[in-house]
Amino acid sequence: MLQKKQLSLFDLSMIVVSLVIGMGIFRTPVNVAVKAQIPSLFFLAWLIGGLVAYCGALIYAEIGSRFPVNGGYYKIFSACYHPSIAFAMNGIIIVTNAAFIAGVTLIGSEYLSSVILPADVPTDTYRLLIAGITVLIFYGINLLGLKTSSKIQNILSIIKIVLILMLICALFTGSTNSGIPPVFKSVSGEAPGWADYGKALGLCLVAVSFSFGGYTQTINLGGEVREPKKILPKGIRFGILIVIALYMLINYAYVQVIGFEELKTADSIAAILAGKIFGPVGYTLLSGLIFLSVLGYVNVNLLSNPRALFAMGEEKALPAAFAWQHKKTGVMVFSLTAFTALVLIILFYGKTFDTLLNYTIILDCIGTASSAATLFYLRKSTAHLDKDSIFTLKWYPFIPIIFISFYIFVALSIYQDDPVSALNGLLVFAIFMLLYFIGYWARRLRSQRK
Repeated sequence: MLQKKQLSLFDLSMIVVSLVIGMGIFRTPVNVAVKAQIPSLFFLAWLIGGLVAYCGALIYAEIGSRFPVNGGYYKIFSACYHPSIAFAMNGIIIVTNAAFIAGVTLIGSEYLSSVILPADVPTDTYRLLIAGITVLIFYGINLLGLKTSSKIQNILSIIKIVLILMLICALFTGSTNSGIPPVFKSVSGEAPGWADYGKALGLCLVAVSFSFGGYTQTINLGGEVREPKKILPKGIRFGILIVIALYMLINYAYVQVIGFEELKTADSIAAILAGKIFGPVGYTLLSGLIFLSVLGYVNVNLLSNPRALFAMGEEKALPAAFAWQHKKTGVMVFSLTAFTALVLIILFYGKTFDTLLNYTIILDCIGTASSAATLFYLRKSTAHLDKDSIFTLKWYPFIPIIFISFYIFVALSIYQDDPVSALNGLLVFAIFMLLYFIGYWARRLRSQRK
């Protein structure tokens, strides 16, 4: 079925913003501050993360421009490596994203339930109910079609941007916290050397890189973007530049208003900033805005992930039903329903998936590096394309090499910090590859019997 070109430059930029900005920026800075120990290393990690994310935006802008298809994140692995690798990598990403949606929705529901429910009412059941209803509402919105869901996404992304800008305004309340001067301490207790700073920076970048992650999924929507060879690269770049600006400003606000040492142990850093601006009602206002921000994250993932399942159905890595679309709306109904069902299952049985999430962190690094590396293949296989009709990044191959090296460095930092989870992550990848070949041989046996 021919895809309708419905997404504009603004639509795509807002999708990038919501894919990247989840709940992480309201929690991750605490972890980064602990690992960094000193402000200079803290800000350096966020600056490096932002620069690498922009390099990644340029790389994926060119990939999307050269390969504008639905489910692009699956299809580039399939075309440039092997369908089994595409199946394993995307299968893990889909399960992980479903778990992230479940977790983020629960966090948002916790904020909302604390405001709308009396203090003496047990919130666990209601929190779960609010989260489940939220997912189902946005499932219904996405069933209406891409045009409707993208317009809703624009509104929710703007709310998310306004929320962060509002929190940054705490810088202008006149109350700053200089705090205790922080000191960097090595594990050995001796004077720290370059190796100590390098290890600390690597651990900081683990959290920072995931706070900047998500924009790679934008290429899943390549088949539905107007003039994809022009708008797709612009949308990715504009979106990531907005994210970088917001992240640097809000982290500066966290350090200036809360204090760096206090930031390491703070429970709700966003609530502290809101309280500085609005006083006692700050938490109530923040809770409502964070819940709306969560809605944007839910909706954008219900937009993106089913398209990967759709691509897997098109290439027969999954049953053909996953490639079915509604004739009028173009909605990938079966893929959307399957992904929503996965989110709801994890939502109600989420604790059993915690370990799996830990294992998949290193795979996200490997997946990002290896998907970026497909640019080397695509440059050769699409060399016939008119250079004026596609986006071509400058400083090639320097930028892709730097980007890939960064994620290799982060993966090695993860392995050094938690080798068991890293190795188990590779085991999970191998299991998904085995599932692909089991399905492949089952299909061959069925076709031979006919």
